[in-house]
Amino acid sequence: MASPIAAVAETDAARIDDQPARWGAVYAMALCSFVLIASEFMPVSLLSPIAQTLNLSEGKAGQAIAVSGLFAVITSLSLSAVLGRMDRRIVLLVLTSMLVLSGAIVAFAPTYLVFMAGRALLGVAIGGFWSMSAAVAMRLVPSQSVPKALAVISGGNALATVLAAPLGSFVGSLIGWRGAFFCVVPVAVAAVIWQAVTLPSLPVAERQSARGMFALLRRPPVVFGLLTVAMLFVGQFSLFTYLRPFLEQVTHVSPAMLSIMLLILGVAGFVGTVLIGRVLNGGLFLTLAVLPALMAATAVALTVVGTSVVAVGILLAVWGFAGTSAPVAWWTWLARTVPDEAEAGGGLMVAIVQLAITLGATMGGIVFDAAGPRAEFLASAGLLAVAAVAALAIGRAHRGVAGHAEAATA
Repeated sequence: MASPIAAVAETDAARIDDQPARWGAVYAMALCSFVLIASEFMPVSLLSPIAQTLNLSEGKAGQAIAVSGLFAVITSLSLSAVLGRMDRRIVLLVLTSMLVLSGAIVAFAPTYLVFMAGRALLGVAIGGFWSMSAAVAMRLVPSQSVPKALAVISGGNALATVLAAPLGSFVGSLIGWRGAFFCVVPVAVAAVIWQAVTLPSLPVAERQSARGMFALLRRPPVVFGLLTVAMLFVGQFSLFTYLRPFLEQVTHVSPAMLSIMLLILGVAGFVGTVLIGRVLNGGLFLTLAVLPALMAATAVALTVVGTSVVAVGILLAVWGFAGTSAPVAWWTWLARTVPDEAEAGGGLMVAIVQLAITLGATMGGIVFDAAGPRAEFLASAGLLAVAAVAALAIGRAHRGVAGHAEAATA
């Protein structure tokens, strides 16, 4: 006898596969993800002028990133229950419109309080959009195309990672930090219009509630998967957050070479999101294990050959490719594991990721200050190796369940 989850998945797949793929809507969501990530990390390259204008310390100005993350967590955990059965097309349009409002508020903020209010609004948009992204993607394309759709949406994320910091710094030097933030507004308007034109109606058959998330936490495979995701992101961001000081202190790169290194990282990540969708349909669980293992090996290699600019450039390309592809693979895992509760699962995933990023940056900073960059990178490698082993266990358990299901239906 097939499992209830498998039955729901087959029913949803049959229903969706009868509908035409709406790739225009998928690409519109990719543009929205680009604006979200560009807006979220724009302050990184503009902290000094922001602090000077608003009479703040740079540390206090840096809290603009933390506040958006905090509100993203709160929103991801509560939005489904608050919205109930509201058409998700309307919700996405409202969330994207918040990007327009947030960008305008931040650009014209006369005080620190108003500036932070604009950033909090951005956090709501981030948490809402990403918690719904997998569930919406599953309704826009046939089931076999879901990995590709998730990769396209994440491609906007990767492109923003490549462009946001250098463009923000460059534009800010020309027209000021307020002008740099306001440049995001017309792109957000374009995302609203594109989604309004391409997104179909996305009604919800049953009212969503917070109980859906708690129900998921009673499923051992889901809990184990989310803990593995947390381990992956803690390991990833305990290294990534301190990549610049590693390059400056160990590799001894010049400012120009630092920009090139970061560009290599971002471009490789973009390539990864473009290619990863091609392998997920046939090898999802192997990919979930290989990517963190590859990142762990890269972290170790950086400690060994970290003084070579050429070797570090190659290793950063590998890190960018694997690190940006890994979230796409895990979103695909989520869509397949909880097709009946993809929206609730998305909320949990976003909360776990945001908390793991914060924890990784904090733990990495403690190790970095206490033992130096090489020890910190080795600690990151250890966490990523644990994530790889856990992913292998998830794949083995899945094959075991699938084997029992086939035997039961034979």
